[in-house]
Amino acid sequence: MSSAKNNLRNNDRVRMLVVTAVLAAVSSVLMMFSFSVPLMPPFISMDFSELPAVIASFSFGPLWGVAVCLVKNLVNVTMTSTGGVGELSNFLLGATMTLTAGLLYRVKPGRPTAALERAAEKVKNEKTRKALLGFIHSRRPMVLAAGSAGALAMAAVSLLTNYYITYPIYTNFMPMDAIMGAYQAIAPWVKNLWQALLVFNVPFTFIKGFLSVLISVVVAEPIMKAVRIGSR
Repeated sequence: MSSAKNNLRNNDRVRMLVVTAVLAAVSSVLMMFSFSVPLMPPFISMDFSELPAVIASFSFGPLWGVAVCLVKNLVNVTMTSTGGVGELSNFLLGATMTLTAGLLYRVKPGRPTAALERAAEKVKNEKTRKALLGFIHSRRPMVLAAGSAGALAMAAVSLLTNYYITYPIYTNFMPMDAIMGAYQAIAPWVKNLWQALLVFNVPFTFIKGFLSVLISVVVAEPIMKAVRIGSR
Protein backbone atom coordinates (compact mmCIF):
# COMPACT_ATOMS: atom_id res chain seq x y z
CA MET A 1 0.00 0.00 0.00
CA SER A 2 2.79 2.41 0.92
CA SER A 3 4.62 1.63 -2.31
CA ALA A 4 1.46 2.28 -4.33
CA LYS A 5 0.95 5.63 -2.61
CA ASN A 6 4.54 6.62 -3.29
CA ASN A 7 4.18 5.67 -6.94
CA LEU A 8 1.00 7.75 -7.15
CA ARG A 9 2.74 10.74 -5.60
CA ASN A 10 5.69 10.38 -7.96
CA ASN A 11 3.33 10.16 -10.93
CA ASP A 12 1.52 13.28 -9.67
CA ARG A 13 4.80 15.19 -9.41
CA VAL A 14 5.82 14.16 -12.91
CA ARG A 15 2.43 15.17 -14.30
CA MET A 16 2.54 18.52 -12.52
CA LEU A 17 6.03 19.21 -13.89
CA VAL A 18 5.03 18.21 -17.42
CA VAL A 19 1.82 20.26 -17.42
CA THR A 20 3.60 23.25 -15.87
CA ALA A 21 6.32 23.03 -18.53
CA VAL A 22 3.67 23.00 -21.27
CA LEU A 23 1.87 25.98 -19.70
CA ALA A 24 5.19 27.83 -19.39
CA ALA A 25 5.91 27.18 -23.07
CA VAL A 26 2.46 28.47 -24.07
CA SER A 27 2.94 31.50 -21.82
CA SER A 28 6.33 32.23 -23.41
CA VAL A 29 4.81 32.16 -26.89
CA LEU A 30 1.88 34.37 -25.86
CA MET A 31 4.31 36.92 -24.43
CA MET A 32 6.10 37.07 -27.78
CA PHE A 33 2.84 38.09 -29.44
CA SER A 34 2.39 41.30 -27.48
CA PHE A 35 0.80 44.22 -29.27
CA SER A 36 0.29 47.94 -28.82
CA VAL A 37 -3.11 49.31 -27.83
CA PRO A 38 -4.71 52.70 -28.55
CA LEU A 39 -4.38 55.53 -26.02
CA MET A 40 -1.29 54.00 -24.42
CA PRO A 41 2.40 54.94 -24.81
CA PRO A 42 4.27 52.74 -27.33
CA PHE A 43 6.44 51.11 -24.64
CA ILE A 44 3.35 49.60 -22.96
CA SER A 45 1.94 46.53 -24.69
CA MET A 46 -0.86 44.01 -24.22
CA ASP A 47 -0.44 40.25 -24.06
CA PHE A 48 -2.25 37.29 -22.55
CA SER A 49 0.77 35.49 -21.13
CA GLU A 50 -0.65 35.57 -17.58
CA LEU A 51 -3.44 33.18 -18.61
CA PRO A 52 -1.39 29.92 -18.46
CA ALA A 53 0.20 31.05 -15.19
CA VAL A 54 -3.22 31.65 -13.63
CA ILE A 55 -4.39 28.23 -14.79
CA ALA A 56 -1.28 26.62 -13.25
CA SER A 57 -1.96 28.50 -10.02
CA PHE A 58 -5.57 27.30 -9.87
CA SER A 59 -4.68 23.73 -10.86
CA PHE A 60 -1.62 23.01 -8.71
CA GLY A 61 -1.08 25.95 -6.35
CA PRO A 62 0.23 29.52 -6.47
CA LEU A 63 3.93 28.62 -6.56
CA TRP A 64 3.40 26.68 -9.78
CA GLY A 65 1.87 29.80 -11.30
CA VAL A 66 4.89 31.82 -10.22
CA ALA A 67 7.12 29.18 -11.81
CA VAL A 68 5.32 29.67 -15.14
CA CYS A 69 5.86 33.45 -14.83
CA LEU A 70 9.55 32.91 -14.13
CA VAL A 71 10.14 30.52 -17.02
CA LYS A 72 8.33 32.64 -19.61
CA ASN A 73 10.37 35.71 -18.66
CA LEU A 74 13.66 33.79 -18.68
CA VAL A 75 12.80 32.64 -22.20
CA ASN A 76 11.78 36.10 -23.39
CA VAL A 77 14.72 37.92 -21.80
CA THR A 78 16.97 36.25 -24.40
CA MET A 79 15.11 38.24 -27.09
CA THR A 80 14.44 41.42 -25.16
CA SER A 81 14.67 44.94 -26.51
CA THR A 82 14.34 46.54 -23.05
CA GLY A 83 17.48 45.22 -21.41
CA GLY A 84 15.40 42.89 -19.26
CA VAL A 85 13.40 45.70 -17.65
CA GLY A 86 10.15 44.65 -19.30
CA GLU A 87 10.69 41.04 -18.28
CA LEU A 88 11.46 42.05 -14.67
CA SER A 89 8.27 44.09 -14.50
CA ASN A 90 6.25 41.31 -16.11
CA PHE A 91 7.55 38.75 -13.62
CA LEU A 92 6.90 40.91 -10.55
CA LEU A 93 3.36 41.70 -11.62
CA GLY A 94 2.56 38.22 -12.92
CA ALA A 95 3.83 36.66 -9.69
CA THR A 96 1.67 39.05 -7.67
CA MET A 97 -1.42 38.09 -9.64
CA THR A 98 -0.87 34.33 -9.59
CA LEU A 99 0.06 34.25 -5.89
CA THR A 100 -3.00 36.27 -4.90
CA ALA A 101 -5.41 34.38 -7.14
CA GLY A 102 -4.00 30.97 -6.25
CA LEU A 103 -4.05 31.58 -2.49
CA LEU A 104 -7.61 32.93 -2.53
CA TYR A 105 -8.80 30.06 -4.73
CA ARG A 106 -7.41 27.60 -2.20
CA VAL A 107 -9.39 29.21 0.64
CA LYS A 108 -12.79 27.97 -0.53
CA PRO A 109 -12.57 26.60 -4.06
CA GLY A 110 -15.70 26.56 -6.15
CA ARG A 111 -18.34 26.46 -3.38
CA PRO A 112 -21.65 28.10 -4.34
CA THR A 113 -23.39 30.44 -1.94
CA ALA A 114 -26.99 30.01 -0.88
CA ALA A 115 -27.76 33.59 -1.94
CA LEU A 116 -26.64 32.93 -5.52
CA GLU A 117 -28.63 29.71 -5.63
CA ARG A 118 -31.79 31.45 -4.39
CA ALA A 119 -31.36 34.20 -6.98
CA ALA A 120 -30.91 31.66 -9.78
CA GLU A 121 -33.98 29.69 -8.69
CA LYS A 122 -36.13 32.79 -9.20
CA VAL A 123 -35.29 32.97 -12.90
CA LYS A 124 -38.38 31.90 -14.85
CA ASN A 125 -36.73 30.74 -18.07
CA GLU A 126 -35.77 27.10 -17.50
CA LYS A 127 -32.73 27.07 -19.79
CA THR A 128 -31.37 30.25 -18.26
CA ARG A 129 -32.02 28.94 -14.73
CA LYS A 130 -30.19 25.68 -15.44
CA ALA A 131 -27.29 27.55 -17.01
CA LEU A 132 -27.00 29.84 -13.99
CA LEU A 133 -27.15 26.95 -11.53
CA GLY A 134 -24.56 25.06 -13.56
CA PHE A 135 -22.28 28.10 -13.37
CA ILE A 136 -22.83 28.54 -9.63
CA HIS A 137 -22.10 24.89 -8.86
CA SER A 138 -18.91 24.89 -10.94
CA ARG A 139 -15.50 26.24 -10.02
CA ARG A 140 -16.09 29.28 -12.22
CA PRO A 141 -17.43 31.71 -9.57
CA MET A 142 -14.33 31.19 -7.42
CA VAL A 143 -12.07 31.41 -10.47
CA LEU A 144 -13.70 34.74 -11.31
CA ALA A 145 -13.55 36.06 -7.74
CA ALA A 146 -10.00 34.93 -6.98
CA GLY A 147 -8.74 35.94 -10.41
CA SER A 148 -10.32 39.40 -10.14
CA ALA A 149 -8.67 39.89 -6.75
CA GLY A 150 -5.38 38.85 -8.33
CA ALA A 151 -5.85 41.40 -11.13
CA LEU A 152 -6.59 44.11 -8.56
CA ALA A 153 -3.49 43.18 -6.55
CA MET A 154 -1.37 43.24 -9.71
CA ALA A 155 -2.68 46.70 -10.63
CA ALA A 156 -2.01 48.06 -7.15
CA VAL A 157 1.51 46.62 -6.98
CA SER A 158 2.27 47.96 -10.46
CA LEU A 159 2.12 51.51 -9.11
CA LEU A 160 4.95 50.81 -6.67
CA THR A 161 7.09 48.51 -8.81
CA ASN A 162 6.93 50.84 -11.81
CA TYR A 163 7.75 53.95 -9.79
CA TYR A 164 10.51 52.52 -7.61
CA ILE A 165 11.97 49.69 -9.72
CA THR A 166 11.00 49.46 -13.38
CA TYR A 167 11.13 53.07 -14.54
CA PRO A 168 14.31 54.03 -12.65
CA ILE A 169 16.04 51.15 -14.45
CA TYR A 170 14.32 51.92 -17.76
CA THR A 171 15.71 55.47 -17.74
CA ASN A 172 19.08 53.92 -18.61
CA PHE A 173 17.55 53.14 -22.02
CA MET A 174 14.99 55.95 -22.39
CA PRO A 175 15.31 59.35 -20.67
CA MET A 176 12.55 60.31 -18.23
CA ASP A 177 11.73 63.35 -20.38
CA ALA A 178 11.01 61.03 -23.31
CA ILE A 179 8.92 58.73 -21.10
CA MET A 180 6.85 61.64 -19.80
CA GLY A 181 6.62 63.04 -23.33
CA ALA A 182 4.98 59.79 -24.50
CA TYR A 183 2.39 60.07 -21.74
CA GLN A 184 1.81 63.79 -22.30
CA ALA A 185 1.31 63.28 -26.03
CA ILE A 186 -1.86 61.43 -25.05
CA ALA A 187 -2.81 63.38 -21.90
CA PRO A 188 -1.07 66.79 -21.84
CA TRP A 189 -2.36 67.53 -18.34
CA VAL A 190 -0.27 64.71 -16.81
CA LYS A 191 2.54 66.48 -14.93
CA ASN A 192 4.59 63.76 -13.23
CA LEU A 193 5.26 60.02 -13.19
CA TRP A 194 2.87 59.33 -10.30
CA GLN A 195 0.00 60.83 -12.29
CA ALA A 196 1.03 58.97 -15.43
CA LEU A 197 1.11 55.63 -13.64
CA LEU A 198 -2.25 56.22 -11.96
CA VAL A 199 -3.95 57.35 -15.15
CA PHE A 200 -2.40 54.88 -17.60
CA ASN A 201 -0.53 51.95 -16.06
CA VAL A 202 -2.74 51.00 -13.12
CA PRO A 203 -6.03 50.77 -15.07
CA PHE A 204 -4.27 49.13 -18.02
CA THR A 205 -2.66 46.52 -15.75
CA PHE A 206 -6.00 45.66 -14.17
CA ILE A 207 -7.73 45.35 -17.55
CA LYS A 208 -4.89 43.19 -18.86
CA GLY A 209 -5.15 40.84 -15.89
CA PHE A 210 -8.95 40.81 -15.89
CA LEU A 211 -9.11 39.81 -19.55
CA SER A 212 -6.98 36.76 -18.73
CA VAL A 213 -9.32 36.03 -15.82
CA LEU A 214 -12.39 36.16 -18.09
CA ILE A 215 -10.77 33.68 -20.47
CA SER A 216 -9.76 31.46 -17.55
CA VAL A 217 -13.39 31.36 -16.36
CA VAL A 218 -14.19 29.54 -19.62
CA VAL A 219 -11.11 27.33 -20.03
CA ALA A 220 -9.73 26.76 -16.51
CA GLU A 221 -12.25 24.20 -15.25
CA PRO A 222 -11.94 21.78 -18.22
CA ILE A 223 -8.15 22.01 -18.02
CA MET A 224 -8.17 21.45 -14.25
CA LYS A 225 -10.35 18.36 -14.70
CA ALA A 226 -8.07 17.06 -17.42
CA VAL A 227 -4.91 17.41 -15.31
CA ARG A 228 -6.47 16.44 -11.96
CA ILE A 229 -3.79 15.20 -9.61
CA GLY A 230 -4.25 12.18 -7.36
CA SER A 231 -7.56 12.32 -5.51
CA ARG A 232 -8.29 16.00 -6.28
